[in-house]
Amino acid sequence: MNDEHWRAIVECDPASDGRFFYGVLTTGIFCKPSCKSRTPKREHVRIFASADEALRAGLRPCKRCQPHKADWRSPDEELALRVKQLIADCFPEPLTLGEIASRLHVSPYYLQRCFTRLMNCSPAQYLVHTRIEAAKRLLAETRLSIAEVAMQVGFRTGAYFAHVFHKQTKQTPTQYRTCAERNEQEWP
Repeated sequence: MNDEHWRAIVECDPASDGRFFYGVLTTGIFCKPSCKSRTPKREHVRIFASADEALRAGLRPCKRCQPHKADWRSPDEELALRVKQLIADCFPEPLTLGEIASRLHVSPYYLQRCFTRLMNCSPAQYLVHTRIEAAKRLLAETRLSIAEVAMQVGFRTGAYFAHVFHKQTKQTPTQYRTCAERNEQEWP
């Protein structure tokens, strides 16, 4: 075991997950580097390249971090997925960062920091993107007015919707609808 492995174990570094696993020989348990279990003594730790290697060495997986599961996600990744699902389900509602955080039982600051780090955009930006994509579908597939589309996707006014839509797509909603209709007519 080198110092980099030990640092990752002591700091519970999620960035090291998947690169190696560590086993605690005195307990017979192996973990991911990000496991929040008590830090073992360094002399009792052995490094493994894979979960299978640790299992073959006779160690059992930690019940807390479940390193043997191929589809594991860090708590931050789970939170980001929950935010995305909440936005997908509730985007027409007037969602704020505080409202999303409250529904997921986390602080707004933590939610903002975590989501932005993993998704490369803020929850608010993701919400706007989701609303614009839904608006594109409605504009292309229905004859709803621009104001009705705006209301159905969660914007309070047609004017603000048109402004945001243009900023995101470089087209007005009417231009987008016209282009979508032209493209439909060109298909045989």
